[in-house]
Amino acid sequence: MINFPCAKINLGLNVVSKRPDGYHDLETVFYPVNLTDALEIKLMGDQFPSDTACDLKITGNAIDCSEGDNLVVKAYDLLAHDFNIPRVHAHLFKRIPSQAGLGGGSSDAAFMIRLLDERFRLNIGNAEMERYAAMLGADCAFFITADPSFATGIGNILEPADGVEEQLRGRYIAIVKPDVQISTKEAYSNIRPAAPAKCCKEIVSQPIETWRTELTNDFEQPVFKMCPVLKTIKDKLYTLGAIYAQMSGSGSALYGIFSERPDHLDAHFRGCFTYISRL
Repeated sequence: MINFPCAKINLGLNVVSKRPDGYHDLETVFYPVNLTDALEIKLMGDQFPSDTACDLKITGNAIDCSEGDNLVVKAYDLLAHDFNIPRVHAHLFKRIPSQAGLGGGSSDAAFMIRLLDERFRLNIGNAEMERYAAMLGADCAFFITADPSFATGIGNILEPADGVEEQLRGRYIAIVKPDVQISTKEAYSNIRPAAPAKCCKEIVSQPIETWRTELTNDFEQPVFKMCPVLKTIKDKLYTLGAIYAQMSGSGSALYGIFSERPDHLDAHFRGCFTYISRL
């Protein structure tokens, strides 16, 4: 059985306060994108020698953790603690870039929960799957349904983001990910939490032409200082005709939203991962 964990972008991202536990309360809109990994599970025969109940193989893009530490395995272990789940072989084909702000690892974990629930008829239900997913990462719960969502808390409290689909329907998204890594801890250290003048949930229901002046990502200013090439990429997306462009999450992927499909993206961003899709 196979499914296809999707990426997400952040439409606005505001750090509104620091919590007593050291985390930060956020306001953001998560929006799913058709850029996907592929995740497959098969039953592991009793004769197969394995030290783990979830034998994971990863192909495609390289990732920065061992297979045993991958969130796919952690998702299996989480459910196996509460349900009688057989041993499985899992194959994860990585296409979503890592450390990009696109939620690839979180999506893999959530889609593993969905896959196990469907394959073994656990009948957990979306609300309970979201609860399990939230144990694995702040934005994991979003990927259980992957519906456009306004997220608060640390990204784990979700409600529908009304109106945004109407603004994006039929447009194109271009994603550009340079070969640079961003320290999320350092990015947070340079932010002064504050509530925005207008909530991103309200802004994304407005005409998209208003987003450029109103919809902000608080991480952009400190991250662009750390890595000026990201500001250059954002400016180039606007030069190429983007209606709106932003860094996703704490980077290092940037995206532009276009009315017409942007051609020859690779030629403009040599050495970067690039992706174009209709929204």
